[in-house]
Amino acid sequence: MSNCVIFSLPGNEVMANSLINLMHGEPGEAVIRHFPDGETYVKVDSNVYEKEAFIVCSLHNPDEKILPLYFLAKTLKEFRAHPVTLITPYLAYMRQDKRFINGECISSDLFARLLSSFIDKLITIDPHLHRHTSLDEIYSIHTAVLHVSHLISKWINENVQQPVLIGPDSESEQWVSKVAADANAPYIILEKIRKGDRNVRVSVPHVEKYKEYIPVLVDDIISTAHTMLETIGHLKKAAMKPPVCIGIHAVFADKAYVKLLKAGAEKVVTCNTITHPSNAICVDEVLAGEVCKNSFVD
Repeated sequence: MSNCVIFSLPGNEVMANSLINLMHGEPGEAVIRHFPDGETYVKVDSNVYEKEAFIVCSLHNPDEKILPLYFLAKTLKEFRAHPVTLITPYLAYMRQDKRFINGECISSDLFARLLSSFIDKLITIDPHLHRHTSLDEIYSIHTAVLHVSHLISKWINENVQQPVLIGPDSESEQWVSKVAADANAPYIILEKIRKGDRNVRVSVPHVEKYKEYIPVLVDDIISTAHTMLETIGHLKKAAMKPPVCIGIHAVFADKAYVKLLKAGAEKVVTCNTITHPSNAICVDEVLAGEVCKNSFVD
């Protein structure tokens, strides 16, 4: 693409360089660092006058990234870049989408308003939409939501013999069934009761039918992994083969990655929406394709 400059926030350089190559874009030069007192310093060295600027920043651990992102985007706008598009493979603050207890902040709405105030367009992958049916309900800017279930199916086809997919809950069934269909595999859905962030009880129905299959546990986000961990326990009791755990977003809170391997997972695989050693499924071409087909228009 001509007339576009691609910047990255620290920690996103690998994906940004890949997108630069795929999109034939110009590398964006900027300095983002901290003063000795901890305040953020940003300096844009590239000429962005009347060019489209892209910022690559996966918003895992968003609190430490949002201010540098704000400073960079606003500075690009001051130097007449337009539009400024955020490519954020993982979009944070989607969990708290209602007031569960009186006095709570509905952070998904407020975060959306904040990003919409300084970004013109946003591209993300499989955000954790729960009570919202689309990002348009909370974002006032152009948004594109990309899906990578086909990439997960492809990886399963190429790497797992005789898989049976296991989805985390009834809400995931539509997505899991599509992954399973594309992978030519059967699937089952966990029966789950969630009593809190770290208190989940699950059962695996009809597991006895799949003794000779390799269980593939799939979810959009692997955070604390409590559901997967409990599922692995049930699979062990049922004398099933060691499972493969697959997630789109590798959040891995509370050392969840290590816990999954210690619990008996044969392999843990994620997409590279968040940089992690488990990354085995690359989403770069999906992101570049969305930009290069010019689906975003003012």
